[in-house]
Amino acid sequence: MITGACGQLGSELTVKLRNILGDENVVATDITEPNTQMGEGPFEYLDVTDKSGLESVVDKYEVNIIYHLAALLSANAEKNIDLAWKLNMVGLLNVLKVARDKKLDRIFWPSSIAVFGPDAPKVKTPQTTPTNPTTVYGITKVAGEQWCAYFHRKYDVDVRSLRYPGLIGYKSLPGGGTTDYAVDIYHKALAGEKFSCFLERDCALRQEAAGPELDRGNVSLACRAVAHDETQAAGRDAALVGMGHHGGIENGGRLQRVFAGEERTDEQLSFARER
Repeated sequence: MITGACGQLGSELTVKLRNILGDENVVATDITEPNTQMGEGPFEYLDVTDKSGLESVVDKYEVNIIYHLAALLSANAEKNIDLAWKLNMVGLLNVLKVARDKKLDRIFWPSSIAVFGPDAPKVKTPQTTPTNPTTVYGITKVAGEQWCAYFHRKYDVDVRSLRYPGLIGYKSLPGGGTTDYAVDIYHKALAGEKFSCFLERDCALRQEAAGPELDRGNVSLACRAVAHDETQAAGRDAALVGMGHHGGIENGGRLQRVFAGEERTDEQLSFARER
């Protein structure tokens, strides 16, 4: 099941998973109408802050994996901090509680480089470093990482995540992210309209993945390559987005391969620890 399936990441992921697993095996959910490019699979209107509604969909389709993508993004979160906290935090907690109570196999939840603030190293940002965000969205992601860590340590909920940079896709309209101007330009061009970009001509947005393996790599390509390798190695489709294992969280696109089947010590259970 995918929450926030009509967003930029969700619409792309829905199509890809349905191509791999079959339309009928991927349940898309959101509070808006699905676009036609998402295929013919099941769709449910779902507000993730409604825990009973979430449980109902999980039970109806016998869901065992949730890709939780529903969130209020950075720019819009600054405009409505109360809604941002409710959607980003209550929604995540509901998903984690349902995963705990119904013994779901795993949860995929995207974190963000928004967790970092001005005191974080700018080059090859290490896994363990100060997380002092300056935005509401970043605050919710730091808190979300800690909630995922808690549910993993206390209830053994399998949560997998990456700290993504800016992600864009053409299948859905801009959703309030900091890089959505690029999507807006595309859709304005399709409509034959003009677009005035607020960026200066010489402005550059660093979109490189953290970690030595991917320093120079394009993030989307790197994540796709990692996802492919992981899927082949694990022999399952659930690793499609290339997220870290067993409560691990990673910067950029590196996979953290930890705790795979062996006994876990207290130190190993420490969330997001660089191995």
